[in-house]
Amino acid sequence: MTATQLEHTKVSNGVVIHGTCDQRFQQLHDFFARNLSTGQDIGASAAVLIDGETVVDIWGGHIDRERTQPWQRDTIVNNFSTTKTMTALVALILADRGELDLNAPVVKYWPEFAPHGKSRILVRHLLGHTAAMCGWTETLTFEDLLDWEKASTMLARQAPWYEPGTVSGYHPMTYGVLIGEVVRRVTGRTLKDFFAEEVARQLGADYHIGAPASADARVSPMIQGSPLIQPTGDLLRDLAYHNPLMTPQFSSTIAWRRAELGGSNGHGNARSVALVQSVLSCGGEVGGVRLLSRAGCERVLEVQADGPDRIVGFDTRWGMGLALNNSTIVELYGPRVAGRRIACWGGSGGSFVMNDLDARMTVAYVMNHHQEHGGLDARGIGVVRAAYEGLFGEEHV
Repeated sequence: MTATQLEHTKVSNGVVIHGTCDQRFQQLHDFFARNLSTGQDIGASAAVLIDGETVVDIWGGHIDRERTQPWQRDTIVNNFSTTKTMTALVALILADRGELDLNAPVVKYWPEFAPHGKSRILVRHLLGHTAAMCGWTETLTFEDLLDWEKASTMLARQAPWYEPGTVSGYHPMTYGVLIGEVVRRVTGRTLKDFFAEEVARQLGADYHIGAPASADARVSPMIQGSPLIQPTGDLLRDLAYHNPLMTPQFSSTIAWRRAELGGSNGHGNARSVALVQSVLSCGGEVGGVRLLSRAGCERVLEVQADGPDRIVGFDTRWGMGLALNNSTIVELYGPRVAGRRIACWGGSGGSFVMNDLDARMTVAYVMNHHQEHGGLDARGIGVVRAAYEGLFGEEHV
């Protein structure tokens, strides 16, 4: 496919969009530009890969609220829970290699996890948000969260919040610690190091769980654009989200960048998010690099829970670490996605990635203007909708 160069193309209000975009995806480009020109976005990037080939790679805006410092091609930003898609990929890779049994009890790899009957929690329960370990029961400080040994030890000794394996309850902050500790026990390497060496480096992807000091000059801070989420009075939900409450300001600190939070402190741009996740949409191989067998890749589609999620509050069909197609997805992203093999998820503030295993397409959007929409951000939704318009054109109207 021939991409139409959009370098220095001006749009309304003087906004400049950089990058490349295949002419079929002009609608995506225009939507992206409108968000920047209207102030919905301050700085952002969007990307679409089909068959591992880049058909959209655009960016624009600024990294500061005052709009004095431009978002560059190599700018990266915290993605919050979009990070979970990377952690899930690591688990799928280890399972495909035969090093990790997703149906085994967690205690097979992490014996200290056994108290309070947790020997019945399986690895796939961690991936599918059905482990009933949605947050910490004991009070947790920001400093505790960044202390791997303390945060993981606290989870190992606590009781599940309800019967594991029964219903899904999203694990906002515990996801990366739980799976990361299993990865560490299996490989002898931290999740951060395994991902860097076995995934990002192999693909040439500028994505990091955490962010190294060498990348500090390229990291955009997160900019709060809406009120922080407030307690609801629902004990479990409030514990999951408010113990402690992550803020855009805290996620912009050096301490946060250096930590290992496989559920929430991944740093990248849309290009790198899409490149890594296209391993799933392309059957396990991208750019001549194979990280998964086709069968290993499709394990992401194994349903772990299907129905109302105890924490996020809407119907979710969880696969092995990513959300799968259901009525909620179709309602949000339009009839073009109905019936398709989709694996997706996004992060607090608005970032999102969608893998379509039928179209062999991955769509990613990341930004620095943090807006709370309960995981249903109109900016990412609009990018995905426009990508499908470009993919199908007039054929499936």
